[in-house]
Amino acid sequence: MTEPAQPSMTDPASPAGPRHGGLVRRLLASETGLLLDHLMRLDAESRHDRFGMAVGDAFLRQYAERTARLDDLIYGFFVDGELRGAGELRGLGPEGPSHWRAAEAAFSVERPWRRLGVGEQLMARIVRAARNRRAATLYMSCLSRNRAMQTLARKFSAELTFEAGEATTALTVEGPTAFSLIYEAMDDATGFATAMLDLQRRALSRPARL
Repeated sequence: MTEPAQPSMTDPASPAGPRHGGLVRRLLASETGLLLDHLMRLDAESRHDRFGMAVGDAFLRQYAERTARLDDLIYGFFVDGELRGAGELRGLGPEGPSHWRAAEAAFSVERPWRRLGVGEQLMARIVRAARNRRAATLYMSCLSRNRAMQTLARKFSAELTFEAGEATTALTVEGPTAFSLIYEAMDDATGFATAMLDLQRRALSRPARL
């Protein structure tokens, strides 16, 4: 049996793409503050697209705190150590984080980094993570005017159902393979090393206390 090739630099699941100069990695549990910083930078329309309603800073703080207590998987798009996009995966059902009946995904990308393939990279990581956790279905919700998210969903063969101004997306997910599990483990190991470097860089950039 021929082993499939490693993801290339143009593959959506590749850790870095040729068009935006950033990288995608999984966030550590201790990095939810970076998620909050990212969400706070979103403009009003982007926040509405992400949450399906108008939200303020207080809501975002509560959301980030709640996310830190759950078993969510968050993949971040980083540029120079700053989180500029996020793909969030939450399990649905009573099973634990290693095995979900279904899962729900959500995405957010800051405006300067849109239309550069960031969402596609994040989506590829989310789909693979859902697959490796045996989720049979992956759900997403987006406003009917959010054409970019609908286009992204269709790239992954999702079915769109429109109801009351929203598009509900249901993507049937295949089960894991040895290679999908190996690639996720490799990406997580590389991402952890990068996260440690980012953490060290942030620590060194803080002003010293007298």
